[in-house]
Amino acid sequence: MTVDFPAPGTVRIEDHAVLGDSATAALVATDGTIDWLCLPRFDGPAVFAALLDPATGGRWVVRPRGLRSVHQVYETDTAVLRTRLTADSGIVEIRDALVLSAPFRSGTSSAAGELLRRVEVLEGAVDLEVEISVRGGAAPVREADSGLRWPGGPAPDGWSADVPELRCWSTRAMPGLVDGADRLHLVAGDTCAFGLTWAADTGPAGDGSHAAPGTAAAVAAVDVALDRTIGHWRTWAACIDYDGPHRELVRRSAITLKVCDYGPNGALVAAPTSSLPETLGGVRNWDYRFTWVRDAAYTVYALRRVGLVAEGEAFLRWVLDHCVRNDRPHLLYTLDGEQPRTESEDPHLAGYAGSRPVRWGNAASDQIQHDVYGEIIDCAYQWVRAGGEVDDEMWSALCDLGHRALDQWQTPDHGIWEIRQEGRPFTYSVALCQVAVDRLARIARSTGRSEEAQGWSDAADEILAAVRDRALDDEKSHYTEHLDQGGTVDASLLTLPLRRVVPADEPAMVATVEAVVASLGHPEPGADLLHRYHPDVSPDGLPGEEGAFVLCSFWWVENLTRQGRDAEAAALLDRLCSRANHVGLLPEQIDPRTGAFLGNFPQAFSHIGLISAAVDLERRRTPA
Repeated sequence: MTVDFPAPGTVRIEDHAVLGDSATAALVATDGTIDWLCLPRFDGPAVFAALLDPATGGRWVVRPRGLRSVHQVYETDTAVLRTRLTADSGIVEIRDALVLSAPFRSGTSSAAGELLRRVEVLEGAVDLEVEISVRGGAAPVREADSGLRWPGGPAPDGWSADVPELRCWSTRAMPGLVDGADRLHLVAGDTCAFGLTWAADTGPAGDGSHAAPGTAAAVAAVDVALDRTIGHWRTWAACIDYDGPHRELVRRSAITLKVCDYGPNGALVAAPTSSLPETLGGVRNWDYRFTWVRDAAYTVYALRRVGLVAEGEAFLRWVLDHCVRNDRPHLLYTLDGEQPRTESEDPHLAGYAGSRPVRWGNAASDQIQHDVYGEIIDCAYQWVRAGGEVDDEMWSALCDLGHRALDQWQTPDHGIWEIRQEGRPFTYSVALCQVAVDRLARIARSTGRSEEAQGWSDAADEILAAVRDRALDDEKSHYTEHLDQGGTVDASLLTLPLRRVVPADEPAMVATVEAVVASLGHPEPGADLLHRYHPDVSPDGLPGEEGAFVLCSFWWVENLTRQGRDAEAAALLDRLCSRANHVGLLPEQIDPRTGAFLGNFPQAFSHIGLISAAVDLERRRTPA
């Protein structure tokens, strides 16, 4: 897709593509600037953070002077990006990639620890501007006319992880880069390449070799590394099994989830960014570079439905290893299965479009959310359905979680939306406690523990009866956000059929969908979008408002599909898919008035929703 180059300083969230290697991710703006990269992995210190502060955040610019328009696309079925920049005097193409040194394999890292940028002039002559600076403005050391080195050291924001040593190299001599910027005059047919490495044994061939600057061999080595990376991506993408509506966007969503997948152990970050705001100028800015247990069941289900069994099983193992056998399950974890560092505010970054504070860490990890029991046990149920075994130790741990669900389902918690005030008896949390004991009954039947199944099944019936009685509004027509607390709704109610708590075509559920749309929807041009809740009606302890939550609209699609309203579901899905940006990526939230992207990006949950909604609709059209 071709886009006009925006005025300086106005690059938007949606003006980005993402690169990934299942270890970290970089955001590339449409003008050729890399303005986000954390190293050595997703939750490491931000080396480039100009997205949160153009003045001091650090960035890597490669673009021609006089830029007028951009055409940016991915190489088919990869996370390798091709950006064609049209300037006043010529046309330049940049190929960007986080390098893969090996095929994707569960439980191992394929990342080479290198970011490559290959530049070719297609027409005319250009002055190529190159600028690189790291967050905080640390000065590099010149290693040669074509190389820079940043020694690394403690992260400026106080993270316990150190900033790795960085090396930037070029296939052409650029002595001015040591002062932050340089310029190359190139003509049609000229090629050059740049690399940033953070692994001591990595070079432009991905194997430690560095050819002499200015030689054909130097660019050839980059070409080999790029072609190998493309090959690894396409080998993996060949496993995607889907041929329904919006096929290319479903494939792009699967690739984006793979970008968010931490290869060494199967954990999945909610998004590779931190503190992109839920409303411009507001304080709802959170760090999403962690793994939420809630995402696990949805993610595994979505990935398995499009043939990505290995990723689904790796995530299941990660969840079960870190959640089931712990004394108290938490709702989110670091990639290593630990609790995130204490949430802190960064005084050195101005925030995206001035939206402060910038936060590192996430205090929601300490919240009480009862739905975690259902999420974990549903993951175990999917594990069993996939052929996994549940030994006596795991069964005992799962039963312990089930007993906790039974003990706590009637007590207030902070809910799926992680409110930052006193808890309430959220219907979603109660429903997921019902899921916990229902899935235990199903696991018991599937694993030869039939004598225990009935007790769990009876408990599930008891909680379901409470949902059907105490979570209805005063007229008993539709479900409500809380037990025993009136008629307000939130969008999490749309998940009740998706988690098999109540049928989608049950009259109360049909009325619930209508109530959610009426209360949380919008007129044109945002009629396809839903808020997850209204803070003025359902207080969350924070000032201000937020955008529409993209995932909720995909839940709406699934409800329409399961009610048999296929034409409406298909039309809504079409509109939502048209909201993806020029390279098929979705954010956490969208401003329903302007269509602007809000929140962290790209958001795994939004892409999970797209996959699930599309697959659901296709399977209804072509039942097995």
